[in-house]
Amino acid sequence: MTSTRIQIPVGTDTLAARHFRATTDALTGPAGRPCVVMAHGIGATQDCGLFEFAEALAGAGTDVITFDYRNFGESTGQPRQVVSLSGQVDDYHAVIDHARHLDGVDPERIVAWGVSLSGGHVIRVAADDPRLAGVISLTPAVDGLAVTADMLRTCGPGHQMRVMRRCFRDIVAAVRRQPPVLIPVVGRPGEVAGLTAEGAVEGMLRIAGPTWRNEFAARLGLQIAAHRPIAHAARVRCPALVQIGDLDRSAPPGSATDAATRMRATVHHYPCDHFDVYPGADWHERVVEDQIRFLTRILAPSGAAVAG
Repeated sequence: MTSTRIQIPVGTDTLAARHFRATTDALTGPAGRPCVVMAHGIGATQDCGLFEFAEALAGAGTDVITFDYRNFGESTGQPRQVVSLSGQVDDYHAVIDHARHLDGVDPERIVAWGVSLSGGHVIRVAADDPRLAGVISLTPAVDGLAVTADMLRTCGPGHQMRVMRRCFRDIVAAVRRQPPVLIPVVGRPGEVAGLTAEGAVEGMLRIAGPTWRNEFAARLGLQIAAHRPIAHAARVRCPALVQIGDLDRSAPPGSATDAATRMRATVHHYPCDHFDVYPGADWHERVVEDQIRFLTRILAPSGAAVAG
Protein backbone atom coordinates (compact mmCIF):
# COMPACT_ATOMS: atom_id res chain seq x y z
CA MET A 1 0.00 0.00 0.00
CA THR A 2 1.26 3.46 -0.82
CA SER A 3 1.04 6.49 1.42
CA THR A 4 1.33 10.19 0.76
CA ARG A 5 4.00 12.23 2.51
CA ILE A 6 2.58 15.36 4.12
CA GLN A 7 4.00 18.14 6.25
CA ILE A 8 2.10 19.68 9.14
CA PRO A 9 3.19 23.00 10.68
CA VAL A 10 3.48 23.33 14.47
CA GLY A 11 4.73 26.73 15.55
CA THR A 12 7.98 27.32 13.68
CA ASP A 13 8.53 23.60 13.07
CA THR A 14 7.16 21.01 10.68
CA LEU A 15 5.94 17.51 11.43
CA ALA A 16 6.74 14.81 8.89
CA ALA A 17 3.68 12.61 8.39
CA ARG A 18 2.25 9.93 6.12
CA HIS A 19 -1.36 9.76 4.97
CA PHE A 20 -2.76 6.28 4.30
CA ARG A 21 -6.11 6.54 2.55
CA ALA A 22 -8.84 3.98 3.26
CA THR A 23 -8.90 1.23 0.63
CA THR A 24 -12.56 0.38 1.18
CA ASP A 25 -15.72 2.43 1.65
CA ALA A 26 -16.90 0.17 4.47
CA LEU A 27 -16.78 3.00 7.04
CA THR A 28 -17.50 5.93 4.72
CA GLY A 29 -20.52 7.95 5.78
CA PRO A 30 -22.39 10.97 4.42
CA ALA A 31 -19.73 13.33 5.85
CA GLY A 32 -16.77 11.29 4.60
CA ARG A 33 -14.26 8.75 5.87
CA PRO A 34 -13.04 8.38 9.47
CA CYS A 35 -9.36 8.96 10.24
CA VAL A 36 -6.97 7.50 12.83
CA VAL A 37 -4.03 9.65 14.01
CA MET A 38 -1.08 7.52 15.09
CA ALA A 39 2.29 8.17 16.77
CA HIS A 40 5.00 6.10 18.41
CA GLY A 41 6.41 5.68 21.89
CA ILE A 42 9.57 6.87 23.62
CA GLY A 43 12.37 7.80 21.24
CA ALA A 44 10.86 5.94 18.28
CA THR A 45 9.80 7.08 14.81
CA GLN A 46 6.86 6.40 12.55
CA ASP A 47 8.87 3.96 10.43
CA CYS A 48 9.25 1.66 13.45
CA GLY A 49 6.26 -0.59 12.82
CA LEU A 50 3.51 2.01 12.55
CA PHE A 51 3.10 1.68 8.80
CA GLU A 52 1.99 -1.94 9.17
CA PHE A 53 -0.67 -0.92 11.70
CA ALA A 54 -1.76 1.91 9.40
CA GLU A 55 -2.08 -0.35 6.36
CA ALA A 56 -4.24 -2.81 8.28
CA LEU A 57 -6.60 -0.10 9.54
CA ALA A 58 -6.79 1.53 6.11
CA GLY A 59 -7.80 -1.86 4.76
CA ALA A 60 -10.73 -1.83 7.19
CA GLY A 61 -12.04 1.51 5.89
CA THR A 62 -10.40 4.33 7.81
CA ASP A 63 -7.81 6.85 6.70
CA VAL A 64 -4.68 6.90 8.87
CA ILE A 65 -2.06 9.58 9.52
CA THR A 66 1.23 8.55 11.12
CA PHE A 67 3.76 11.17 12.18
CA ASP A 68 7.12 11.86 13.80
CA TYR A 69 7.23 14.11 16.85
CA ARG A 70 9.25 17.28 16.69
CA ASN A 71 12.97 16.64 17.25
CA PHE A 72 12.67 13.07 15.93
CA GLY A 73 12.80 11.25 12.61
CA GLU A 74 12.04 13.40 9.60
CA SER A 75 10.33 16.18 11.56
CA THR A 76 12.15 19.42 12.29
CA GLY A 77 12.95 20.73 15.76
CA GLN A 78 16.07 21.41 17.79
CA PRO A 79 17.83 20.07 19.70
CA ARG A 80 17.45 16.61 18.23
CA GLN A 81 16.32 13.57 20.24
CA VAL A 82 14.79 15.66 23.04
CA VAL A 83 11.47 14.28 24.31
CA SER A 84 9.08 17.08 25.24
CA LEU A 85 6.11 15.43 26.94
CA SER A 86 3.85 18.47 26.61
CA GLY A 87 5.19 19.15 23.12
CA GLN A 88 4.29 15.65 21.95
CA VAL A 89 0.71 16.13 23.17
CA ASP A 90 0.63 19.43 21.25
CA ASP A 91 1.86 17.57 18.16
CA TYR A 92 -1.06 15.17 18.43
CA HIS A 93 -3.51 18.07 18.57
CA ALA A 94 -1.89 19.65 15.49
CA VAL A 95 -2.16 16.45 13.47
CA ILE A 96 -5.75 15.86 14.57
CA ASP A 97 -6.62 19.39 13.46
CA HIS A 98 -4.97 18.69 10.10
CA ALA A 99 -6.92 15.45 9.75
CA ARG A 100 -10.19 17.29 10.33
CA HIS A 101 -9.47 19.47 7.31
CA LEU A 102 -8.49 16.68 4.90
CA ASP A 103 -10.63 16.41 1.80
CA GLY A 104 -13.12 13.58 2.19
CA VAL A 105 -12.51 13.03 5.93
CA ASP A 106 -15.36 13.31 8.42
CA PRO A 107 -14.07 15.79 11.05
CA GLU A 108 -16.31 14.26 13.72
CA ARG A 109 -14.90 10.75 13.32
CA ILE A 110 -11.25 11.16 14.29
CA VAL A 111 -9.57 8.55 16.53
CA ALA A 112 -6.33 9.06 18.48
CA TRP A 113 -4.08 5.97 18.49
CA GLY A 114 -1.01 5.59 20.70
CA VAL A 115 1.41 2.93 21.89
CA SER A 116 3.70 2.85 24.93
CA LEU A 117 4.46 6.47 25.91
CA SER A 118 2.03 7.76 23.28
CA GLY A 119 -0.56 5.34 24.63
CA GLY A 120 -0.59 7.68 27.62
CA HIS A 121 -0.50 10.80 25.45
CA VAL A 122 -3.76 9.89 23.69
CA ILE A 123 -5.55 9.73 27.04
CA ARG A 124 -4.57 13.33 27.74
CA VAL A 125 -5.45 14.32 24.16
CA ALA A 126 -8.91 12.75 24.44
CA ALA A 127 -9.53 14.38 27.81
CA ASP A 128 -8.83 17.79 26.25
CA ASP A 129 -10.65 17.20 22.93
CA PRO A 130 -14.30 16.20 23.40
CA ARG A 131 -14.79 16.02 19.61
CA LEU A 132 -12.71 12.86 19.29
CA ALA A 133 -14.69 9.81 18.19
CA GLY A 134 -12.46 7.32 19.97
CA VAL A 135 -9.11 6.36 21.50
CA ILE A 136 -6.90 3.31 21.06
CA SER A 137 -4.23 2.93 23.75
CA LEU A 138 -1.85 0.02 23.18
CA THR A 139 0.47 -1.24 25.95
CA PRO A 140 0.32 2.27 27.42
CA ALA A 141 2.63 3.95 29.89
CA VAL A 142 0.08 5.95 31.86
CA ASP A 143 1.77 6.59 35.21
CA GLY A 144 5.36 7.77 35.46
CA LEU A 145 5.40 7.08 39.18
CA ALA A 146 4.65 3.42 38.54
CA VAL A 147 7.26 3.26 35.78
CA THR A 148 9.89 4.78 38.09
CA ALA A 149 8.97 2.48 40.99
CA ASP A 150 9.06 -0.55 38.73
CA MET A 151 12.51 0.39 37.42
CA LEU A 152 13.80 0.88 40.97
CA ARG A 153 12.41 -2.47 42.03
CA THR A 154 13.77 -4.45 39.07
CA CYS A 155 17.08 -2.66 38.46
CA GLY A 156 18.04 -1.58 41.98
CA PRO A 157 19.09 1.76 43.47
CA GLY A 158 22.61 1.60 42.05
CA HIS A 159 21.33 1.49 38.49
CA GLN A 160 18.87 4.28 39.26
CA MET A 161 21.68 6.50 40.50
CA ARG A 162 23.67 5.91 37.31
CA VAL A 163 20.66 6.99 35.28
CA MET A 164 20.10 10.06 37.45
CA ARG A 165 23.70 11.18 37.07
CA ARG A 166 23.26 11.17 33.31
CA CYS A 167 19.97 13.07 33.70
CA PHE A 168 21.58 15.81 35.78
CA ARG A 169 24.43 16.12 33.28
CA ASP A 170 21.86 16.67 30.54
CA ILE A 171 20.00 19.29 32.56
CA VAL A 172 23.28 21.18 33.04
CA ALA A 173 23.97 20.89 29.31
CA ALA A 174 20.55 22.34 28.52
CA VAL A 175 21.12 25.31 30.88
CA ARG A 176 24.48 25.95 29.23
CA ARG A 177 22.93 25.58 25.75
CA GLN A 178 25.20 22.66 24.98
CA PRO A 179 24.24 19.54 22.97
CA PRO A 180 22.06 17.06 24.89
CA VAL A 181 23.58 14.26 26.93
CA LEU A 182 22.06 11.18 25.32
CA ILE A 183 21.24 7.69 26.56
CA PRO A 184 20.03 4.68 24.55
CA VAL A 185 16.31 4.11 24.06
CA VAL A 186 16.84 0.38 24.64
CA GLY A 187 19.70 -1.44 26.36
CA ARG A 188 20.58 -4.73 27.96
CA PRO A 189 19.53 -5.38 31.58
CA GLY A 190 21.75 -3.29 33.85
CA GLU A 191 22.77 -0.80 31.16
CA VAL A 192 21.87 2.90 31.33
CA ALA A 193 18.95 3.15 28.90
CA GLY A 194 15.28 4.04 28.74
CA LEU A 195 14.03 0.45 28.39
CA THR A 196 16.23 -2.31 29.78
CA ALA A 197 13.93 -5.28 30.26
CA GLU A 198 15.17 -8.56 28.86
CA GLY A 199 14.28 -8.72 25.17
CA ALA A 200 13.82 -4.96 24.73
CA VAL A 201 16.84 -4.60 22.44
CA GLU A 202 15.77 -7.47 20.22
CA GLY A 203 12.15 -6.23 20.15
CA MET A 204 13.12 -2.71 19.15
CA LEU A 205 15.67 -3.76 16.56
CA ARG A 206 13.07 -6.01 14.95
CA ILE A 207 10.87 -3.02 14.09
CA ALA A 208 13.47 -0.24 13.83
CA GLY A 209 13.16 1.86 10.69
CA PRO A 210 15.89 3.76 8.82
CA THR A 211 15.28 7.08 10.62
CA TRP A 212 15.41 5.61 14.13
CA ARG A 213 18.33 6.40 16.39
CA ASN A 214 18.91 4.48 19.62
CA GLU A 215 19.28 7.60 21.75
CA PHE A 216 17.29 10.32 23.47
CA ALA A 217 18.08 13.19 25.82
CA ALA A 218 18.58 11.94 29.36
CA ARG A 219 16.67 14.84 30.95
CA LEU A 220 13.44 12.89 30.44
CA GLY A 221 14.41 10.73 33.40
CA LEU A 222 13.84 13.66 35.75
CA GLN A 223 10.42 14.43 34.23
CA ILE A 224 8.87 11.03 33.81
CA ALA A 225 7.73 10.53 37.41
CA ALA A 226 5.51 13.61 37.17
CA HIS A 227 4.05 12.45 33.84
CA ARG A 228 0.70 10.94 34.83
CA PRO A 229 -1.88 10.86 32.00
CA ILE A 230 -3.83 8.47 34.21
CA ALA A 231 -4.89 11.54 36.19
CA HIS A 232 -6.89 12.71 33.15
CA ALA A 233 -8.50 9.35 32.34
CA ALA A 234 -11.79 10.08 34.10
CA ARG A 235 -12.33 13.08 31.80
CA VAL A 236 -12.30 10.93 28.65
CA ARG A 237 -15.84 10.73 27.30
CA CYS A 238 -15.36 9.06 23.91
CA PRO A 239 -15.22 5.27 23.42
CA ALA A 240 -11.79 3.89 24.31
CA LEU A 241 -9.94 0.66 23.68
CA VAL A 242 -7.06 -0.21 26.02
CA GLN A 243 -4.88 -3.18 25.04
CA ILE A 244 -2.71 -4.49 27.86
CA GLY A 245 0.20 -6.91 27.84
CA ASP A 246 -0.15 -8.75 31.13
CA LEU A 247 3.56 -9.65 31.05
CA ASP A 248 4.65 -6.13 30.09
CA ARG A 249 7.99 -5.26 31.72
CA SER A 250 8.24 -1.75 30.26
CA ALA A 251 4.77 -0.24 30.83
CA PRO A 252 3.19 -1.50 34.09
CA PRO A 253 -0.04 -3.35 33.23
CA GLY A 254 -1.65 -2.58 36.59
CA SER A 255 -1.63 1.15 35.90
CA ALA A 256 -3.03 0.59 32.41
CA THR A 257 -5.87 -1.44 33.88
CA ASP A 258 -6.62 1.34 36.36
CA ALA A 259 -6.67 3.96 33.59
CA ALA A 260 -8.98 1.78 31.48
CA THR A 261 -11.40 1.48 34.39
CA ARG A 262 -11.48 5.26 34.83
CA MET A 263 -12.23 5.67 31.10
CA ARG A 264 -14.86 2.93 31.13
CA ALA A 265 -12.89 1.49 28.24
CA THR A 266 -13.16 -1.72 26.28
CA VAL A 267 -10.19 -3.74 27.53
CA HIS A 268 -8.27 -6.61 25.96
CA HIS A 269 -5.56 -8.46 27.87
CA TYR A 270 -2.82 -10.44 26.13
CA PRO A 271 -0.35 -12.86 27.75
CA CYS A 272 2.63 -11.05 26.27
CA ASP A 273 5.43 -8.54 26.87
CA HIS A 274 5.78 -4.95 25.62
CA PHE A 275 7.26 -5.61 22.17
CA ASP A 276 5.13 -8.67 21.40
CA VAL A 277 2.35 -6.53 19.88
CA TYR A 278 4.44 -5.10 17.03
CA PRO A 279 4.68 -6.35 13.43
CA GLY A 280 6.47 -9.68 13.19
CA ALA A 281 5.71 -10.62 16.80
CA ASP A 282 3.35 -13.32 18.01
CA TRP A 283 0.46 -11.15 19.16
CA HIS A 284 0.45 -8.50 16.43
CA GLU A 285 -2.33 -9.97 14.30
CA ARG A 286 -4.62 -10.52 17.28
CA VAL A 287 -4.04 -6.94 18.48
CA VAL A 288 -4.85 -5.53 15.04
CA GLU A 289 -7.97 -7.67 14.74
CA ASP A 290 -9.23 -6.28 18.05
CA GLN A 291 -8.50 -2.72 16.90
CA ILE A 292 -10.42 -3.24 13.65
CA ARG A 293 -13.36 -4.73 15.52
CA PHE A 294 -13.41 -1.74 17.88
CA LEU A 295 -13.15 0.82 15.06
CA THR A 296 -15.84 -0.92 13.02
CA ARG A 297 -18.18 -0.76 16.00
CA ILE A 298 -17.64 2.89 16.94
CA LEU A 299 -17.20 4.31 13.43
CA ALA A 300 -19.97 2.54 11.57
CA PRO A 301 -21.96 5.05 9.50
CA SER A 302 -25.33 5.97 10.97
CA GLY A 303 -27.91 3.34 10.27
CA ALA A 304 -25.39 0.58 9.56
CA ALA A 305 -25.75 -2.62 11.55
CA VAL A 306 -22.49 -3.78 13.05
CA ALA A 307 -22.09 -7.03 14.96
CA GLY A 308 -20.18 -7.11 18.24
